[in-house]
Amino acid sequence: MDYKTWRHRTVEVEPSVRIAYIDCPSKSRGPQRGVLLLIHGFPQTSYQFRHVIDPFARAGYRVLVPDYRGAGASSKPASGFTKSVMARDFVRLLNALEINEPVHVIGHDIGGMIAFAMAAKHPSRVASVNWGECPLPGTSVHEEDRTTHAVQQFHFIFHCVPDLALALVAGRERIYLSHFFQKIAHNTAAIRDEDLDHYVRCYEQPGAMRCAFETYRAFEQDAKECQEWISSYGKLSLPALCLTGARSRHLPDADKMFSEVHQRGTYEVIAVPDAAHYIAEENPESFVHESLRFIERVTVGPK
Repeated sequence: MDYKTWRHRTVEVEPSVRIAYIDCPSKSRGPQRGVLLLIHGFPQTSYQFRHVIDPFARAGYRVLVPDYRGAGASSKPASGFTKSVMARDFVRLLNALEINEPVHVIGHDIGGMIAFAMAAKHPSRVASVNWGECPLPGTSVHEEDRTTHAVQQFHFIFHCVPDLALALVAGRERIYLSHFFQKIAHNTAAIRDEDLDHYVRCYEQPGAMRCAFETYRAFEQDAKECQEWISSYGKLSLPALCLTGARSRHLPDADKMFSEVHQRGTYEVIAVPDAAHYIAEENPESFVHESLRFIERVTVGPK
């Protein structure tokens, strides 16, 4: 990882709300091929893409990797955690950087929900969308995760309990975050002690866990917005990819979920081998390979 070429900057997207981001220029000798926007999930930050930034840059892309509002080095506001608002933050980031061309958006977990919202609400800014490893609010898969799979997905409810959830996790952030990495990773060596240390430091920050929980409390509003959008405008037609771990519990329902919000023939589902939930960390090589293959097909056409 060549950190020296990664610019760490912030942009104010609304009064007193700053989005921190990594900006890595293309490292190809040829012309820049486009812009990638990578959006992380919980319990992570932009750090989750540390293994894939340089490979994407060497392939000729400028790579933007923000911390979404409430996470990492970004502001910890009191509100604004619907995925449509969080997607708007990134449109404003692109505006601030004077990036007017459509970008390729890649989102994981909560970042996948934001990526979908960005593709739905701001289609002129999105060249393609690659999202997965999340039950999208507004789909039947999400509702099943809140009911049928409530034990596996206990945090969908726990995070929504006012005050108590924060009180129980405060001072125990390492125990709580470790649970998710130990529970839903297949390549358990992917998250090293120093990686866990990094995530724990981020979520020990004042306001960070509160904001993390707010992203879950917004799911009901996210679901309402998604269903209203699909009802009014129809399913998305732009090129879409679902990357899901071959060992992930989300794999069996991935196609069903995508079919509810994307038009048939516009998307594909790829199971990444030797990975469960944390694909970019468990199998970064395949994450990069499949993402670039998809983008090339979208921009150049099938071979």
